[in-house]
Amino acid sequence: MVHQAQVVVIGAGIIGASVAYHLAARGCTEVVVLEKEAVEVTGSTARSAAGVRHQFSSRTNILLSQYSIERYKHFTEEIGGHAELHQHGYLFLFNDQATWQAYQAVLELQRSLNVPVQVLTPEQAAGYIPELNISDLVGATYCAEDGFVDPHGIAMGYLNKARELGVKVLRDAPALGFEFADDQVVGVQTPQGTIHCQYVVNAAGPYAGEVGKTAGFEIPIKPYRRCIYVSDPFPALPKDIPLTIDVGTGAYIRKEQETVLMGLSNLNEPSSHDTTVDWDWLDTVLEAMLNRFPILERAGLSERQSWAGSYEITPDHLPILGRMPNCPNWLNAAGFSGHGVMHAPATGLLIAEEILDGRAHSIEIDELRIERFAAGELHAERNVI
Repeated sequence: MVHQAQVVVIGAGIIGASVAYHLAARGCTEVVVLEKEAVEVTGSTARSAAGVRHQFSSRTNILLSQYSIERYKHFTEEIGGHAELHQHGYLFLFNDQATWQAYQAVLELQRSLNVPVQVLTPEQAAGYIPELNISDLVGATYCAEDGFVDPHGIAMGYLNKARELGVKVLRDAPALGFEFADDQVVGVQTPQGTIHCQYVVNAAGPYAGEVGKTAGFEIPIKPYRRCIYVSDPFPALPKDIPLTIDVGTGAYIRKEQETVLMGLSNLNEPSSHDTTVDWDWLDTVLEAMLNRFPILERAGLSERQSWAGSYEITPDHLPILGRMPNCPNWLNAAGFSGHGVMHAPATGLLIAEEILDGRAHSIEIDELRIERFAAGELHAERNVI
C-alpha cells in the first residue's frame, strides 16, 4: 500500500492512463492511479466503438482531435504500445436540407482549422458503401484522416510506460472518501488505507459524477448505456469502409476485421450503469440500418460478440477539464460524452500542464472548465453520435 503521493488519479481507463503517463514523462513520478476493479481497462475504455475523428462542430474538440490523432500515428515509437490507428475515414450522410444548410458553418470552421474535410454528392458517397441507399440524401462529408483505434492497446501502453517511469497502479482500490484541509483535498480514502496527496485527478469516466459527489462537489456527468451490435463475418462490406453515420437517425456502422459493428443511441433511456445489451432496442436499430444500408439484410447477427458500455455525458456534450474553483488541487478530466478515446493524448498533456505549470497552455481549455455551467456559457457540441 502507498500512503503518500504527489498526485492521485482516480480511474485507470484511457484518460487516467494518459494523465499518469504525461505527468511521469515530465518527471512527476510520485503518482498513484486508483482502479476500482480487479483489472484495469475493463470499463468504458474497453467497451468503446473506438472511433477517432476531426469532424466536430466545436473548435476545441477539433484541436483536441488534431493533437491526439497525430500522437496515435506515432504511438508505438513514442510510448511503446499499440494504437492500431486505421485511417479509413468518417462519412457523414445528410438527408435533411435544413440540417445540411446549417452544417455549412461547421464545414467553414473545420476548414479554417485545416481539417481536410471533403463535401460529397450523394452519388459520390455511394462509392464508399456498397448498395448505400442515397434516395433521400442531400449531401455528405468525408475526412480521410478519421478512423478508429484500439482503446485497450492505447490505455495499456500508457499504463505500462507510466509504470516504467515509477507510477503505481492500485487495483480493487475505489476512492471511498476524501480528506480536506483549508479548502484543499489532502487525502484519498481507499479500502487499503488513506493516500495523502497534493493533487487529485477525477478521471473516473461514467462514475466521475458520483466520485465528485463523494467529495461534496456537483459535477454534471451522468452515465448512459450505449449498445454495439455485431454481425457475423460479412465480407460483402470491405474492411476499409469509413465509419459511416446516418445523421438523420444517428445510426452508424464500421468494420472490425470481417464483422460489422452497428450502433444507434436510445436517447430516451434514463441514466444508469447498466452495461447489458438491450435486445429490445435492436428492432429500432435494424430499421434504421436496413433503410440506409440495405446490404446488411444479408448479414447475420452475432449475439455473443455484441456488447454495451457507458457514455459519460455532460449537458453540452463537452468534457469537464481543469481545476475545481472551490478546491484548486482537485482536477476533473471526465465527461467526454463518447469522445474520451479520441481525445486521451491531448487530455493527458493538458492536465499535466494544469498541475505542473499552473495552467493548461498547449490548447486553451477555458470553455471546458466546470465554471461554464454556473455562468450559463455553454457551446454545445453538435456532432454527437
